[in-house]
Amino acid sequence: MSATGIQVFDKTLQITNTWLDDLMEDHGPDRQLAWRMLGAVLHTLRDRLQPDLAAHLSAQLPLLVRGAYYDQYEPSKQPTRSRSLDEFLSQVNEELSFSRPVDTKEAVRSVFRVLSHYIDPGEVRKVRAALPQDVQALWPDPEKLH
Repeated sequence: MSATGIQVFDKTLQITNTWLDDLMEDHGPDRQLAWRMLGAVLHTLRDRLQPDLAAHLSAQLPLLVRGAYYDQYEPSKQPTRSRSLDEFLSQVNEELSFSRPVDTKEAVRSVFRVLSHYIDPGEVRKVRAALPQDVQALWPDPEKLH
């Protein structure tokens, strides 16, 4: 039985829930928190990428996640100038400030792991390479996950 009656919506909902289930394996059975973590890390990541690379990454995301990814995006202001891990974690933490406490660094690692698992390894390599070394260190090598 279809949840929405529209196949593309059902598919993106199924895939998104799989991603959230993976995040909940690391952070407990709180789907809302998993959704917030995914959005916070994706926004922070997106804001540090050149707009064309951000668009290529978005093409790899489930439709529902892609909508959240682009929420409040201002491509003319990207990429941000911040280049440190502390600034990356600070932005993620700020977006997570309205949820229950979570280890920000672990949230970033979890989302990066999910991206490495579900996104084309070539795309992951390009996105990782665009980040500072200390942020890259939180992202598992996609070759070791596939």
